[in-house]
Amino acid sequence: MKNMKKIAALGMSAVMVAGMMAGCGSSSDSSSSGSKGSSKSGDKVELTLGIWDENQRDAMQKMIDAYEAENDNVSISIQLTPYKGGEYWTKLEASAGGGTAPDVFWLNVLHLDSYVEGGILDDLSDAIASSDIKDNFSDTLVNNYVRDGKNYAVPKDFDTNALWYNKDLFDQAGVEYPTDDMTYDDLVALATELKDKLPDGVYPFACPVDFQTWYYQTVYANGGWILNDDATETGYGDAKTQEGIQCWIDMIDAGLSPSASTLSETGSDAMFEGEQIAMTLAGSYMVPEYASNDTIKDKIDCVEVPTFNGVEDNCINGLGFAVYEGSKQKEEAEKFAIWMGSSEAQKIQGETGVVISAREDAQQYFAKANEQYNLAAYTNHSAEAYPLPVCGKAAELYDMESTWLTKAYTGEMSLADACSGLKEEADALLAK
Repeated sequence: MKNMKKIAALGMSAVMVAGMMAGCGSSSDSSSSGSKGSSKSGDKVELTLGIWDENQRDAMQKMIDAYEAENDNVSISIQLTPYKGGEYWTKLEASAGGGTAPDVFWLNVLHLDSYVEGGILDDLSDAIASSDIKDNFSDTLVNNYVRDGKNYAVPKDFDTNALWYNKDLFDQAGVEYPTDDMTYDDLVALATELKDKLPDGVYPFACPVDFQTWYYQTVYANGGWILNDDATETGYGDAKTQEGIQCWIDMIDAGLSPSASTLSETGSDAMFEGEQIAMTLAGSYMVPEYASNDTIKDKIDCVEVPTFNGVEDNCINGLGFAVYEGSKQKEEAEKFAIWMGSSEAQKIQGETGVVISAREDAQQYFAKANEQYNLAAYTNHSAEAYPLPVCGKAAELYDMESTWLTKAYTGEMSLADACSGLKEEADALLAK
């Protein structure tokens, strides 16, 4: 298959951002192999569904069971490969090169452009056009998977961000809880009020070098930009972009967050679950983990991400169901992928409470499955959320961001200098 070397190289460069882009599910260290998509047993068509999250296996199996009940000529098995370390993408790329990739598989926008270029993805435009998908999914989610007028995936779910807090720590400090109508300045004021009232070793907030959940949100809300429309230039040199990043560095400098080096070693999620921070931003894919943590599950809740300069500042990401171009059962695979976007399928997925279903009439089930939390915080303004900037070199750009911005977060250099170096290197990459 053409360009497979290039695709494999991209998969390797994405390893550093695997955790941030996993989106909609945690990684798993267990795997199972299903049947090859091209196999048949008598008249029964056998398909495979490639996924990476053990937490979602049950939801996927329930969706498969419902589909098989309606289509007794089809048998579908799950092939689970852990996301951790880029293993999922490495295996997918290798199997695509050998003609044995799963018939249907999870896809994120980070890999879309290179997989389109590599000829891995089936064009689903006609199948989607003849379905009800465009009438029941947001344009943002549908268009995430459109390139050159062709649609390459059915939206599966989406993730946005919310501000989580530990009620026990707030109660101990005698400080009022966060609210849905907070601004960034309110967040800073609240963190400042907490600072001297928390136990030793506990911080008010966390500011890791994280694009999807932290600084992209404030960059966009501030009128900054990361990547231009034709992916030829980056916006790191823009003052508004830098202001949207500097605000988090300022919180570290004020002692309101652990250092960047501490957060790189431990991680904000782990520190929140360990009750070492009172507040943190977290994607909706973290809800199952938080809800299953016996230490904190009854102590926590969430509110909407604070606005920045009066603007809603949230990023939206998610997954889609893609069909392998080389599938020997492509027609049946397309039918299954389209059905996974149906009201029935998306309701099943939503009721598990693991992810927010992409279909608009099924989004309610995520909150209903976790009624102890204010999960409307994730969906209240999802239509206004900013999609992630992506291109064929996105993984490499994210790696560059992490390298250069860490220098600013740790105080090794000023943000202006870090962004200057980042822009020079990133723009040179885009020019290749």
